[in-house]
Amino acid sequence: MAVDRTPVLKRCRSLGMEPMYLGVNKKSKRKLNRANRKVSEYGLQLREKQKAKFIYGMQEKPFRNLYEKAKKMPGLAGPNLMILLELRLDNIIFRMGFARTRREARQIVDHKHVLVNGKCINIPSYRVEAGDKIEIKEKSKSLQRFKDIVEANGNVAVPAWLEADSETLSGTVLEKPLREQIDVPVNETLIVELYSK
Repeated sequence: MAVDRTPVLKRCRSLGMEPMYLGVNKKSKRKLNRANRKVSEYGLQLREKQKAKFIYGMQEKPFRNLYEKAKKMPGLAGPNLMILLELRLDNIIFRMGFARTRREARQIVDHKHVLVNGKCINIPSYRVEAGDKIEIKEKSKSLQRFKDIVEANGNVAVPAWLEADSETLSGTVLEKPLREQIDVPVNETLIVELYSK
C-alpha cells in the first residue's frame, strides 16, 4: 500500500489550507513564496482534488472509484462525492472524537479496535450507513491511548448528524450528512470538472 510521507505542514502550505482540518493544531511559520504565478484552470482543479485526497488520506485509484460511485447516485456528483468521503469509517471515528487525526483514526480501524453494529471491521474505507452503531472494543477501551485521546478531544464538537459518547467510546450515525454540514474547505465542483474532461 502506498503511504504519503510528506510532512503535514509542508503539504498544507503547498495546498493553501489550514492544518486544523486534519486535526493538527500546529501552525507553520514559513510562507509559501510563489512569485505572482498565475494558476491555470487545470491547476486550480488539480489542487482541489489533491486537497480532498490529502484531507481524507486517499490514493488516486480509490478516490476515482468513489467519484464514479458518486456519479451514479441520484443528485449532483460533487456533493455526493463529499458525502461518500464523510461516510468512510476512518472519518467517522475522527468526527466522533475517538482519534486526534484522520491518520490516527485509520490506524485505529486497521488495528481492529472498532466494532460496527457489534462486528469487528478493519477496513478504513468501509462505508457506514445511517443508523449504524460504532464503538471501540471493550478490551481496547482500557488502553492508555484512548484515555489520552478522550482527554485531548474533550472539547471537540461532534457534527449534528452524529451522536457520540466519549465516556463509553461509542456513537451512532443518526443520518447521512448534507453538503452544508461538511466543513471541509474543498470546492467539489472543480473536482467534477477535472474528472469530466
